[in-house]
Amino acid sequence: MGTKNKKINVGIGFVTGRKNFKDVAKAYVKNWKQDSDEITKNISINLFVAYDLSYQKTLVSDYKNLDDEVLDIVDSAYYIGETVIANEADHLIAKKIVKKNEVNLIFGSGYAKKRNLILYFAIKNRMDYLIFLDDDEYPMAVMKLDNNMVWKGQDVLATHIRNLDKADITHGHHCGYISPLPYVEFNDQLSENEFRIFIESISNDIITWDSIKEKMQKGGITYADMDIINTEKTKVVKEIDGMKFISGGNLGFNLKNTDKIFPFYNPPGARGEDTFLSTSLGKTDVWKVPSYTFHDGFGAYKSLLEGVLPQNLKSIYHDYGKNTERFLKAAIGWIRYKPLLLYIIRRDSYEEEINEMRENLTLVLPRISTYFGNNAFNSLLKELEYYHSHVKKHFEEFKKTGEVWSKMLSYLKTI
Repeated sequence: MGTKNKKINVGIGFVTGRKNFKDVAKAYVKNWKQDSDEITKNISINLFVAYDLSYQKTLVSDYKNLDDEVLDIVDSAYYIGETVIANEADHLIAKKIVKKNEVNLIFGSGYAKKRNLILYFAIKNRMDYLIFLDDDEYPMAVMKLDNNMVWKGQDVLATHIRNLDKADITHGHHCGYISPLPYVEFNDQLSENEFRIFIESISNDIITWDSIKEKMQKGGITYADMDIINTEKTKVVKEIDGMKFISGGNLGFNLKNTDKIFPFYNPPGARGEDTFLSTSLGKTDVWKVPSYTFHDGFGAYKSLLEGVLPQNLKSIYHDYGKNTERFLKAAIGWIRYKPLLLYIIRRDSYEEEINEMRENLTLVLPRISTYFGNNAFNSLLKELEYYHSHVKKHFEEFKKTGEVWSKMLSYLKTI
């Protein structure tokens, strides 16, 4: 890929609010150092950290005081907090690149805007590539072989870098606890058909009932595919229903051609920033690359970062407690962004599909609330109505975000 004569600047981006961020960053950096591949010799590694102090009441020191072992490997570390954001926003407004009401579409709080901040500063600091990593995902894969669990470290950074020379975006695989769905035992309170109707109503088109049912039956655990790891083959991501599916972590960007770099967006209070970016990638070359990360969705396996490899993983069951709360939060997040997603990808059938969602949720939400012992599930119908009634406003924000982003990128090309 031409790394012998030219140094390649690689950014590693974290949007984080967790205290264990430093341990996760250390795991990836150490993994990089141990890679004996020729690719590591002419690579400059640079951290970009957009942190949220309010998420778990953390301090700036929880992000900045990295181990010397990490600092010896990375060439620079950029910390993006409120002061940095405010200064850059004021600079862009003073330069008349954007207006005051426009800059808030790109910079600010929330996952989408923090990802945009990292993209922006990575481009401004002349990174060639940027790799987003999540603070609850670790560079390892777990496989099932003859009823035994097999763990294998993953060269996540190297895999992305090898492929970003030819692709615009690289997207890796995920294993572990990638779904918030607990195991559901169907009975007189809740039938399989009722639960299927509920899931199909709130999820997007990429997430099928069959795939969710399979994960649920395995106790919420997804195992890595040995063939994908061993063959090391990439796969071109094809467009399905106007989307090239990606996820927010284990995700690489080639920043050499910023014309193919689009911003993240989500409706206020919602998630789905990776889903909405997926709708903008029609002319972007997206590759699925053979690197896994283990998603520790419940924070139960932080010991993996210390080299403790369990031989059993806990199944996720419906518990009337934190597992149900996590599922409820995910369901709210999904339904808040689904109206805008439908409006973007299937405008002609939008009203019909919203009506169908409304009817289905009216039918099954009482059963869902009773089964999970949480009446808050009934609020999903109100969430649907609110985000449906604001869908045109959110669509205009989505479009405007792209326009403002284009102005910022044009400016960055001149400096």
